[in-house]
Amino acid sequence: MEFSPIFNLRSTRFIAFFALFFAFFTANAQADAQSQETTHEEITEDGEEVDINGFILHHIADAHEFHFFGEGENWKGLHLPIILWTDKGLTVFSSKRFQLDNEGKVIVESNGQRFTRYHNKIYYASDVESHGSYLEMETAADGHHEVLNAKPWDFSITKNVFTIFFSIIVLCILFIGVANSYKKREGKAPKGFQSLVEPIIIFVRDDIARPNLGYKYERFMPYLLTVFFFIWFNNMLGLVPFFPGSANVTGNIAVTMVLAAITFIITTVNGNKYYWAHIFKPHVPWWLYPLMIPVEIIGMFTKPIALMIRLFANITAGHILVLALISLIFVFKSVAVAPASLLFVLFISLIELLVAFIQAFIFTILSALFIGMAIEEHH
Repeated sequence: MEFSPIFNLRSTRFIAFFALFFAFFTANAQADAQSQETTHEEITEDGEEVDINGFILHHIADAHEFHFFGEGENWKGLHLPIILWTDKGLTVFSSKRFQLDNEGKVIVESNGQRFTRYHNKIYYASDVESHGSYLEMETAADGHHEVLNAKPWDFSITKNVFTIFFSIIVLCILFIGVANSYKKREGKAPKGFQSLVEPIIIFVRDDIARPNLGYKYERFMPYLLTVFFFIWFNNMLGLVPFFPGSANVTGNIAVTMVLAAITFIITTVNGNKYYWAHIFKPHVPWWLYPLMIPVEIIGMFTKPIALMIRLFANITAGHILVLALISLIFVFKSVAVAPASLLFVLFISLIELLVAFIQAFIFTILSALFIGMAIEEHH
């Protein structure tokens, strides 16, 4: 499979520049966020104790704010709207009212109700304060605290939701422009952004759609192109550690679940009689049907589950690895390890630039493969 039309850059230094760019700003942004996180930790006689696990999990999770820079009173960022469906109907207010609290210590009163936030989840606040928060908790068997307070339905615009809308708008603007260029320059050589994306579109058509879907490929090209560019764009945007990037969209299992579910629905709806016969009347002796039919039905669902977990796990692992390498500075409590840490981050950033494309490619080609299996004619 030839990738050179897509990655035909003048020099590998171009890639290295962007990797260094991502690594540098990641290190600065995460170090700044780290200093903010330590303000919530207990101070011991030996100094500040840094919860590395909490720091990493916090920064790959969703949030109600975009953090630009600063901390405490100097915190600068974008507060996103909180949209809740409660017992008294719709309630809307700004996440600024939580005052960056995530420990259930700040109460927001709206629409005659009281809310508090704990680990980026919004709960109905208790009437009285208990152990420094307005939440009732119990300790589970594994030692974690479980919140007993009820939760409203949360439809808030979080970082991930904002980034999804942002990516949809950007992609629509870009590709509507490309479509108009094809109409205006029919039969002519591509120009501008059209010349940049045409090799990628041809790649998706010739190396993904046609080999797996045969002569019916045109019917599914809109979906394959959409899912490919959506995943690739958000993978790349997730590598940028500042606004409008920094959101872990494709590392959110809810997002990958929806993408996999769409592939499953398209596969199921377009399945022909040979596809369903293979499931409910497999080519085995009849006495094996009680065993094979359940296996085939389970196989229908394991395919989208594999799609969902593969994308989620690979993207999340990349973010965790970068954050873990940066955290080495705080683990060893020495600036001396910073050069080595930065070099490793640079190396991983180079790989992540490639992984961003590969994961979009894998999700798209597997989607095409599953759809192709459902529409394949009997031979």
